[in-house]
Amino acid sequence: MRSLKIVERFKSIQVHALSSSSETNGGSKTKPHNFSRHKTILSWSKSKFNNLNKTSEFANLVSLQLPSTDTIEPTIEPYLKPVNLVETLAELYQRIEFCSLQSEKVSLFVELFSVLYGLGDQKLLRRCLRTARQNAEDVMSKVVLSAWLRYERRDGELVGVSSMDCGGYNVLECPKKNLENGFSPFLINDRCRCNEERKNETSNDCVCLSDEESDVLFSVENEEIKCVRWRIASLSEPLNAMLCGGFLESRMWKIDFSRNGLCYEGMKALEFYSRTKRLDLFCVNTVLELLSFANRFCCDEMKSSCDSHLASIVENVEVALILIEYGLEEKATLLVVSCLQIFLRELPNSLRNSKVISFLCSFESKEKLENLGCATFLLYYFLSQVAMEESMVAKTTIMLLERMKECGTERWQKGLALHQLGCVFLERREYKEAQRCFDEAVELGHVYSIAGVARTKHKQGQPYSAYKLISSLIFEYKPVGWMYQERALYNMGREKGFDLDFATRLDPSLSFPYKYRALEKVEEKQIKEGIMELDKFLGFKLSPDCLELRGWLYIALEDYDSAMRDIRALLTIEANYVTLHGRIRGECLVQILRSRIQKKNQADCWMQLYQQWSSVDDVGSLAIIHQMLENEPGKSLLEFRLSLLLLRLNCQKAAMHSLRLARNHSSSVQERLIYEGWILYDTGYRDEAVTKADRSIEIQKSFEAFFLKAYVLADTNLDPESSSYVIQLLKEALKCPSDGLRKGQALNNMGSIYVDCGKIELANECYKNALAIRHTRAHQGLARVYQQKNQRKAAYDEMTMLIEKAESTASAYEKRSEYCDREMAMADLDVATHLDPLRTYPYRYRAAVLMDEQKETEAVEELTKAIKFKPDLQMLHLRAAFYESMGDLSSALIDCKAALCLDPNHAATIDLYQRIQKPNF
Repeated sequence: MRSLKIVERFKSIQVHALSSSSETNGGSKTKPHNFSRHKTILSWSKSKFNNLNKTSEFANLVSLQLPSTDTIEPTIEPYLKPVNLVETLAELYQRIEFCSLQSEKVSLFVELFSVLYGLGDQKLLRRCLRTARQNAEDVMSKVVLSAWLRYERRDGELVGVSSMDCGGYNVLECPKKNLENGFSPFLINDRCRCNEERKNETSNDCVCLSDEESDVLFSVENEEIKCVRWRIASLSEPLNAMLCGGFLESRMWKIDFSRNGLCYEGMKALEFYSRTKRLDLFCVNTVLELLSFANRFCCDEMKSSCDSHLASIVENVEVALILIEYGLEEKATLLVVSCLQIFLRELPNSLRNSKVISFLCSFESKEKLENLGCATFLLYYFLSQVAMEESMVAKTTIMLLERMKECGTERWQKGLALHQLGCVFLERREYKEAQRCFDEAVELGHVYSIAGVARTKHKQGQPYSAYKLISSLIFEYKPVGWMYQERALYNMGREKGFDLDFATRLDPSLSFPYKYRALEKVEEKQIKEGIMELDKFLGFKLSPDCLELRGWLYIALEDYDSAMRDIRALLTIEANYVTLHGRIRGECLVQILRSRIQKKNQADCWMQLYQQWSSVDDVGSLAIIHQMLENEPGKSLLEFRLSLLLLRLNCQKAAMHSLRLARNHSSSVQERLIYEGWILYDTGYRDEAVTKADRSIEIQKSFEAFFLKAYVLADTNLDPESSSYVIQLLKEALKCPSDGLRKGQALNNMGSIYVDCGKIELANECYKNALAIRHTRAHQGLARVYQQKNQRKAAYDEMTMLIEKAESTASAYEKRSEYCDREMAMADLDVATHLDPLRTYPYRYRAAVLMDEQKETEAVEELTKAIKFKPDLQMLHLRAAFYESMGDLSSALIDCKAALCLDPNHAATIDLYQRIQKPNF
């Protein structure tokens, strides 16, 4: 069942793409195809173009050119990028382990989030933010981290969900609980009970007034208000001194109170509050008067009450914009934080409100917030990250990053802010400012910013200076892929090619070397070879920029079906993608290409989807679902299928976006509950996901509701009783109407559970039934059945059939290696690594083989090679174990600490870490 767990889909290798400065540059001198006739991407002649009766958009498309090897360049990534990530993680874990102050723990987990950001693992990043929120004591940190968690889930995209809804799942994300100071470690896993408390509040509205006799009159606006002297006096020391001390008012029956900032209604409210301590019966203006009065007369308890009451009624951005000014003037911290919470929970929409931007970005507002302790690095860090995702070149982004830099107190905080400012200025082509920021970031210890310094020097006509800078970096530190990639920009001839090839060897996840080599082939009139180069990368990592480039190369070859496939697949990952350096929207390109290919109705699309699915052609499946959604916009069933496919391809953000769209477009409550259940499951709320499935089943039995419940329950170590229950749920699912694609998956899952339970024949039947409806991946399960029967040859042959049928075969080669001798296994794993160098099992297997042969150094080097570009938990744990067996306990400790940063609850690593520590003690 391990291969079927949704949790495995979160082990992403993708990093959120940001536009690079190179992608805003102009055309090129590339000659794609039919060079003697045109220098354009599309090689149709004018006569053909006229016959096609195209639009002006098409005419513009014809004149566009491919980028050249001289104009493309990789992005300077806007996040922390340690030269040695493992050592940095180990050092961070050490600081976290021995940290005693709660406030410092929050900062450390935010730093960990920043260091891990480059890995692109959304589950890992969400856990860092969640842990930081668990350790937060002050309301400002709670508000920011809770809003950040909400933003990462993109709850704002859910129709009918208010920004102030907590969902009732966990107190950590409840906006009401965020406004409570203090750290409560025992409440971190508690469910939020806001709804129950709200019901209790509405049922207890009666007011009990005391029968005390009034003994003083306050005159306001020629009106008299009877009060109890001692109660008014008890509100503060100054009032007590005035009414009960040696002042004249202490002996007066009637006191003129007209010049103390209270109107008649305000004085009545003051008298009422002195007896009941309640404010909820008064309008906002009256409470604001009381707040101002409380400040003037040092009524601390009443000020706190007014502050809390006003904070509780802030419900939208418009009200928040008004009340935050009062809060700043009256130093009402809770009110200010509550208003900020509204702005943060409305992101990114609130950044499109000019008044909100004006407030958040201004230096004056920052100073006012600072006086209340609200202008924190964490606040501006969150705002800056959202702003950068919205626009890397906007003035708003620069201003927020400036505030972030000003609020930074630690070296890494200021270094990160300066590095990101440098990236923004680079995008805006303000190279001198960018260089200044990168230089300052380097001085603060962020080595990766040297790449930014080199790039800005290159942009300013100093390529040799840039080359020397990166070369010195390579000689000073252990080689990393991005260093050679960067130096290649400033190199020429064979040396350039050597640097790019070495960059790929060190870090195959870098897309730029593949793109450069592809364009190099194109310029040599070898377009098919260029496509093959891009195929290598897209075979293991779906990158929008590589899909786009391959699409244009297919257009140059007049293979419009393949071009359309790539552009459609690209749009499922980034719906608003703009091709060719911001000149053509992806959707427009689809419209233009549509006339060049055969039209398909929805029935044809379903047939093709079955074909693509059975051949394990993931890119083709993405493309055909995109076309089906074009035929039936807002079809929730298709959006749900798309989300499942994207999750399997590690496109997590795109997958969750598609799942939210499915939820929004659902045609019934029963269907909506299913999609909400998947959203909850994928964000860590398993019990709540099961509850959603149960509610859906109560309304109407359906395949998807039973499947959801079975899937969630199966994502644990199942005992025999639980396994039987999950199997029963899957049987119920199979009784309900659905298509072969989903039923094949259910049969495959059921077969996996049967194998785990030792019911081999029943598993065999499930897998064969799945294969009968063209669920090709069932070959893998059937191979496992043969393995259990000690029929290794049959298992090997079964995996061979999967390899012959599937388009994506890396995982099949990896799995087949389990059913053959060592020599054949090594050959299969070498093929798997060639097809997908990011798969970690082959490295671990080869390292284990080397260790068996007592080649300890070579074994460690095999793991180190992969850890440099993918610091995987299992590889770090294995290398730590190798180091322990070699007696290198210090290196073993470093790997254990780094691994525990990735998963602090990994039992095997914890045991190893504790065992290694004992000799030291």
